[in-house]
Amino acid sequence: MKFSIVLSTQPAKFQAATFKGDLETNLARIASLGYDGVELAIRDPKLIDLHDLEHLVRKHDLSVPAIGTGQAWGEEGLSFTDPDAAIRRAAIERIKSHVPVAARFNAERPAVIIIGLVRGTVKPGMDHAQAIDWLIQALHECSAATKPHGIRLALEPINRYETTLINTAAQGLELIERVGAGNFGLLLDTFHMNIEEPSIEDSIKQTGDRIFHFHVADSNRWYPGAGHLDFKSALKALSATGYAGFVSGEFMPVPDAATGAQKAIEYLRAKT
Repeated sequence: MKFSIVLSTQPAKFQAATFKGDLETNLARIASLGYDGVELAIRDPKLIDLHDLEHLVRKHDLSVPAIGTGQAWGEEGLSFTDPDAAIRRAAIERIKSHVPVAARFNAERPAVIIIGLVRGTVKPGMDHAQAIDWLIQALHECSAATKPHGIRLALEPINRYETTLINTAAQGLELIERVGAGNFGLLLDTFHMNIEEPSIEDSIKQTGDRIFHFHVADSNRWYPGAGHLDFKSALKALSATGYAGFVSGEFMPVPDAATGAQKAIEYLRAKT
């Protein structure tokens, strides 16, 4: 099983972006801890030097399994379901702008583009059905734009306290049916699943080959092993689906990012 961890390429408010700050220092640390890859959180590709970033990633012999896009929501308020059509359009175009980034690092298997909170939420006064329609329209367009490049999109079911749109794996599977794109799947996250799913293992099994990426954090959103989740059971269920992607740490940097990352990979390797 291959392991990666989240690294924010730009300053961000999101606390569970485990590594932030100097890119080279963090990439060197991630590689030294034995991670196979790094999940890059990129708010806006135009604001980073992709050539330098690629050089640093390759220098430390790391793969890039996925590109996180949630900071477009957290920092700028862009979403697929905003009542303002201009904001919806900006969110779609932002996701499309990640296509050359996702294709850049891994020629054989481009990085998955994550659809997290950029999908938005149902704001007061909004109709839930309308929000879902906007979400489907956006996902149709983004899936069509990424398919020719061999790039997949993975929407993350997120707990009810952060969004009112797609909280469970079952809701995600229903959305997949409505979008109808082969390159659109789900990202499952143990932290959110612990809140929303009756059984983490059953939800993994039901999602099966529509799992395109997988996040791990413990019940308290700390590193795996710091809470009460049964990761040996969850990872066994994930393996049984035939999943061949990365297991990616996205957790609070406690007591600090490096210590949490070290404890996480030691714990996870012992459970596989």
